[in-house]
Amino acid sequence: MVAINCDMGESYSIYHCGDDEGIMPWVTVANVACGFHASDPRVMTRTVKLAKRHGVKVGAHPSLPDREGFGRREMKLDREELTAAVVYQIGALSGFLRAEGMELNHVKVHGSLYGMSARDPDVAAAVADAADVFGAPLMGMSGTVHEQVWGERQAGFISEYYADLDYRDDGSLIITRVHEAFDPARSAERALRAVTEGVAISENGKELAVRADAVCVHSDTPNAVELARAVHDVLKPHLDD
Repeated sequence: MVAINCDMGESYSIYHCGDDEGIMPWVTVANVACGFHASDPRVMTRTVKLAKRHGVKVGAHPSLPDREGFGRREMKLDREELTAAVVYQIGALSGFLRAEGMELNHVKVHGSLYGMSARDPDVAAAVADAADVFGAPLMGMSGTVHEQVWGERQAGFISEYYADLDYRDDGSLIITRVHEAFDPARSAERALRAVTEGVAISENGKELAVRADAVCVHSDTPNAVELARAVHDVLKPHLDD
């Protein structure tokens, strides 16, 4: 069985990012921003309440401290500093979950921190140190340092496939500062293949081995609601509700 997860709760103050209310009915797991790349206390409160209303599980979506760059610029932090930053963010979201009688489902790091931890064992270990404080599974990509470092953790590892990002031929993700629209039917078809066959297609048509315990869509993809609905519909027989 598979989950559909979405990075959301990424608005800030009067600035709006993504249609969380439109997307929430079509996902089973929400990765909620924790304040370092987006969000604020009121946005976290609203997003957790929205997830609870729709029966959607909530995980923390911590970032490097890079609000101006939306967490998509690499930074150099030592292991202790990085662990502390991630603990701080998970702890903040955990308070809002506790207020609603909900439990932390998992941790999925954001943007450049996700890419750095997929390549660098020290960065991945720093993230794991933080997640271990909360006994939470970590979500990442199979076949990368994510799986190498996080795969042996007692709390567990959740491998995800991306429905609205392209893959390079080496299996890495093409992450742009601004997401572009994806064809919902094509994304849904490829998501189904990733789930049922363990195959992703690179930008040049190469078949890549993947493990899809979860399928990710992003709330800031321009046609995110339409895409999430298409992915939900095609994966409905496989969903872990």
